Amino acid sequence: MAHWLQDTTTRQPAGGWRRIPFLMYGMLSFCIGLLLYFIGVAMVVPRLLLGLNQELLPLTEWLVWYSGVPITLGVLLALGDLVFLLQVKRNRGEVRFDPVDHATVTVALTAYNDEPSIARAVRDFAAHPRVRRVIVVSNNSRDGTFEAAERAGAITFDEPLQGYGRCVYRCLTEALRFADSDLLVLCEGDMTFRAYDIDKLLAFAPHADIVNGTRTVERLRQYTTQLSTFMNYGNLFAAKLLEAKHLGRSTVTDVGTTYKLCRRDALTRLLPRLDSSVNLEFNAYFLDQALADGLFLVECPVTFHPRVGVSKGGNVSNGRAFCVGARMMAGMIFGWKLLAR
Repeated sequence: MAHWLQDTTTRQPAGGWRRIPFLMYGMLSFCIGLLLYFIGVAMVVPRLLLGLNQELLPLTEWLVWYSGVPITLGVLLALGDLVFLLQVKRNRGEVRFDPVDHATVTVALTAYNDEPSIARAVRDFAAHPRVRRVIVVSNNSRDGTFEAAERAGAITFDEPLQGYGRCVYRCLTEALRFADSDLLVLCEGDMTFRAYDIDKLLAFAPHADIVNGTRTVERLRQYTTQLSTFMNYGNLFAAKLLEAKHLGRSTVTDVGTTYKLCRRDALTRLLPRLDSSVNLEFNAYFLDQALADGLFLVECPVTFHPRVGVSKGGNVSNGRAFCVGARMMAGMIFGWKLLAR
């Protein structure tokens, strides 16, 4: 039975001009201005070393002088949102408390050529006392991922359409078919996450529709993971951009993590609105759509470990991570239809 400090059922954000993400646009404008300024300053090198002072000085002066325009505009937009609109946009209800005591959990693991790790991951999650079953969706793996997961006791499915978004979408779809679980946990089968963190996610479940596991806590992230320093802070920047877009609705620090807990009723409402063709950017897309639909999103620190096997996603290299992050931000700003295939 639900308990509330006051009525905090799912609300849609304020409509009209109050939904315009001025803070997000302000952040982008400010960053563009800084970029123009630093380009102008950096041009001192070719001016002096290559003897191009006469040719480049007018451009340098223009860049440095007019960089102040987007910087000033960005500051004004951000201040306007924070000073005048934050109280309107913020969910002003009391803290939500909707207990889910003794609820069972269905765990769904994504997998793509994860034969070296999938059996260990399945056994780890299946051993948790609150987990009723473990589902594994193999995204058309070419190795023995499917068979290894099946031998370890998982309920296995193969998703023939390639793509991370399609695999995640299939995981959530199959997990919803089991009506005896009120809570669904999405994770990966590469051993980067551990089942014991389900207890942490469950501790935050009374306060949210979706509990997003964040990998940003330094002492909970092993040093040798595939998440480089560049990826870590790039992910944090994209997360703060999403937080600025939905100002007052949530605190977001990680838009790239797969590990999350979802309430069945919230996921049933959200899933039909998602396009599974969004690929490596799907987690950011999922969170963006959840916040846009007025769902309660809370983050929970989880441990992050070195993956078993070779990374196939956005963590292959800093270059690929930059491209994925740029596409995430493009989706947040211009709409996710741009990334749908």
